[in-house]
Amino acid sequence: MIVRFAGDSGDGMQLTGAQFTAETALLGNDISTLPDFPAEIRAPAGSLPGVSGFQLHFADHDILTPGDAPNVLVAMNPAALKTNLKDLPKGGTLIVNADAFNERNLQKAGYTSNPLEDGSLDEYQLHKVPLTTLTVGALKDVEGVTPREAERAKNMFALGLMSWLYGRPIEPTIEFLRAKFGAKRPELAEANVKALQAGYAFGETTETFAVTYEVKPAKMAPGTYRNITGNQALAYGLIAASKLSGLPLFLGAYPITPASSILEELASYKHFGVRTFQAEDEIAAAGAAVGASFGGALGVTTSAGPGIVLKAETVGLAVMLELPLVICDIQRAGPSTGMPTKPEQGDLLMVLHGRNGESPVPVVAARSPSDCFDAAIEAARIALKYRTPVYLLSDAYLANGSEPWLLPDVSELPDISTTFATEPNAGDAFLPYLRDEQTLARPWAPPGTPGLEHRIGGLEKSDRTGNVSYDPDNHDLMTRLRAQKVAGIAADIPELEVDDPDGEARVLVLGWGGTYGPIAAAVRRVRASGRKVAHAHLRHLNPFPRNTGEVLRRYERVLVPEMNLGQLLKLVRSEFLVDAVGYNRVRGLPLRASEVAQAIEALIDHE
Repeated sequence: MIVRFAGDSGDGMQLTGAQFTAETALLGNDISTLPDFPAEIRAPAGSLPGVSGFQLHFADHDILTPGDAPNVLVAMNPAALKTNLKDLPKGGTLIVNADAFNERNLQKAGYTSNPLEDGSLDEYQLHKVPLTTLTVGALKDVEGVTPREAERAKNMFALGLMSWLYGRPIEPTIEFLRAKFGAKRPELAEANVKALQAGYAFGETTETFAVTYEVKPAKMAPGTYRNITGNQALAYGLIAASKLSGLPLFLGAYPITPASSILEELASYKHFGVRTFQAEDEIAAAGAAVGASFGGALGVTTSAGPGIVLKAETVGLAVMLELPLVICDIQRAGPSTGMPTKPEQGDLLMVLHGRNGESPVPVVAARSPSDCFDAAIEAARIALKYRTPVYLLSDAYLANGSEPWLLPDVSELPDISTTFATEPNAGDAFLPYLRDEQTLARPWAPPGTPGLEHRIGGLEKSDRTGNVSYDPDNHDLMTRLRAQKVAGIAADIPELEVDDPDGEARVLVLGWGGTYGPIAAAVRRVRASGRKVAHAHLRHLNPFPRNTGEVLRRYERVLVPEMNLGQLLKLVRSEFLVDAVGYNRVRGLPLRASEVAQAIEALIDHE
């Protein structure tokens, strides 16, 4: 089932969706969510730009996406109906707050007539529920709660109704509400609990809904699960990397949507040795992280596209210094400020090439919310082992979306421990740019280590000594060594895996990052129709896995779906001389599995 809640940004749709998700997770369903909220802190009430939505896909089997379109739409006002109705298939269930469809709200939403009365919704299973009236009536005897506060609890009434309709337990939400409001406003906690229970009771007693639905638990690998968002998983992955490496974690960050919650999450883990620094701007945040790395910590900085632009010069400094640094880019729609709360994959070419000079940097991309944990550890591993800045790419869809996460066995996590230089490496002298023969990484000597004093800065370094050098041949050598070091990482990452069950497919779908779910779901659909198609997904985008060219040339046609205008496509065509084709959408929304499936089928049929 796919359920979408939609209403004003002040209607609590994100809270409602999150609690419906929590109830669903406890039942053991597989889940995937898509929060969708406006960029404005508080858009005008009743306006189309101010609509906030939350979509949840839950099932008794393995699912990969939050769904292309909802089966059920809960619309709290005319604006929510206007902006979301186009996504509801004909025959879908539509539950509306009838009280909100007054003349003023209809006018704000651009309706010339009331859609609840003019027959325009006849193709849907329409349920007109006076949510506001029922909520206020249920709370009329609760002392200390104003009429306005009582009205605002209508989202809990709606949650109670939906919980009844799909057999979700409301006890977890009751516990959440009492924990959230009980200490300061116990009367508000009880009001929301009462509204939730009233909505559940309304579902039981009304004859409006002819049936209820049961979605049984999904068959999943045994173990302990929790629901997790991408930014939570990324934060926990960074903490794990800190413990696995034996280094303290330092985060230098400046608040920016949709990366801010990583800073907020990590700030609560000081007891794990985490230090967070909210800088005055993006440049200072990156500079502080490089300074932390210079001092012997795992330096990390987080941002979204506009902030990553500002960090570019400091990343170039880290390239020259050859110090470990993890730069997390939680991509959002651009350019400039763009659409801050919407996802895109528009930063790939920027993180690869968006610095002055020859400054190659490894790039790792997470493919799902829970995968952000493993991707963070991998980015830290490469940064520490090769003494290089590493970009970790996520996006707003992964950052805010959630799914069940099987808690890993800590003993099975990789050992990414690193060592510092403790003594001279050339007789009595210390050469800060004397490289490891295998990795080409230079020694890491934190300041204050006796006898290992060395010069640091952004000017070109002499080979081995690290002194400032303007020698042309030395610059050529150092440029090639830095590039060779990054290119050599290809020998230290897994080969590209291909999902091609019988090896007979002639079309390969190649993806990266957050397109994994829609692509994999589309591949399932195409195979269910009897066609053959292969699928490969890139985690490492620089360098590419060493067998990437061989994989691409194995297939007659290659399709590259992306939430941009073809950035990976350009790289594939130029580096491997493969005549790949793109499927590109930049709508600020995840790709739709149905549309990707159509693109795959068109390519297969073209053959």
